[in-house]
Amino acid sequence: MTEDAKKLIIIGSGPAGLTAAVYAARANLNPLMIEGIEAGGQLMLTTDVENYPGFIDGIMGPELMERMRKQAARFGTEYLTDNVTGVDLSKRPFEVTTGGESFKAHSLIISTGASAKMLGVPGERELLGHGVSTCATCDGFFFKEAQLAVIGGGDSALEEATFLTKFASKVTVVHRRDRLRASKILQERAFDNEKIDFIWDSVPVEIAGNGKVEAIRLKNTKSGDEQELAVGGVFIAIGHIPNTSLFEGSLDLVGGYIVTPEGGTQTSVEGVFAGGDVVDFRYRQAVTAAGMGCMAAIDAERYLEAARLA
Repeated sequence: MTEDAKKLIIIGSGPAGLTAAVYAARANLNPLMIEGIEAGGQLMLTTDVENYPGFIDGIMGPELMERMRKQAARFGTEYLTDNVTGVDLSKRPFEVTTGGESFKAHSLIISTGASAKMLGVPGERELLGHGVSTCATCDGFFFKEAQLAVIGGGDSALEEATFLTKFASKVTVVHRRDRLRASKILQERAFDNEKIDFIWDSVPVEIAGNGKVEAIRLKNTKSGDEQELAVGGVFIAIGHIPNTSLFEGSLDLVGGYIVTPEGGTQTSVEGVFAGGDVVDFRYRQAVTAAGMGCMAAIDAERYLEAARLA
């Protein structure tokens, strides 16, 4: 156990956590960031990022994360590349345990993000970032005049499909059932869009391609028949899982997402703040996560000052 309690520990190292670290370090909070073994968040799986402000020609996702990390380090952020295995919010200071150490902290910022649900089929991981994507608003621009597949049948899938028609020549929605789960208005828009087709009662069994996506193999859930659909990209829209298993029973969660007040970052435990995709199920963008990281750091600083712990 580290004897002296730290002013602030940040758990998670995506855009929200790293932005929080920049603000907290500049406020002389001397934050410790426990960044995880797989540091950097979902942008580490993204190739070109063209919608993050300030980069006229775009930037690679891993490079953007590395720049943020160095910026936070410049102001004095301390890093620990390890996974958090336990958090005790029932006592003050809070206790955070990793694989090898335990730390005390007067405040916490949780920015552990969310993970896109994946299909678990051959070719998916190998072609992630090379035609396989989980974010149409991030990557749709790179598929001009391409034929694309969107996997899913909920609101997210139809939103992605409709957005992709701005760029693609054709979008095929593949759904495992014979009817959609999406809201009626989104269904009507999709059915009325001449660029969107549907393949029903089907699930992907393989994503094929040599260095980039070239086709997707589908299996009919009723007949068992298989078919191959030639596409230049596959967008997986079957949902996200917030990375909050550590906080079940100690923080208020809804649908797995940490509950914060509208326009704020304070969680149900005073002194514990959260930002980014671990809270945000609506926008899920790097820039909105960074904004929430800024908010969380400012909220933590004000909390520590009011408690005379800063």
